[in-house]
Amino acid sequence: MQAYILISTEPGKPWEVAESALQINGVKTAHAVTGPFDVVAFVESSNIDDLGKLLEKIHSLEGVLKTQTAIAMSTRLV
Repeated sequence: MQAYILISTEPGKPWEVAESALQINGVKTAHAVTGPFDVVAFVESSNIDDLGKLLEKIHSLEGVLKTQTAIAMSTRLV
């Protein structure tokens, strides 16, 4: 399963959080961005339980305030 993790950070921390997130197994990309969130990470996991564990690791990073997760849908809904 694939998901986008939208991350809010403490002021001045987006780049550090993005770099730290990249060290977590399952995080494929992480970028500091402009807009309502500070970092966007693209992640892959084998199931929802593993995604939860991955989110726990992201939440434990220094500078992370909160996240919002958007799970990618694998097929088009009709």
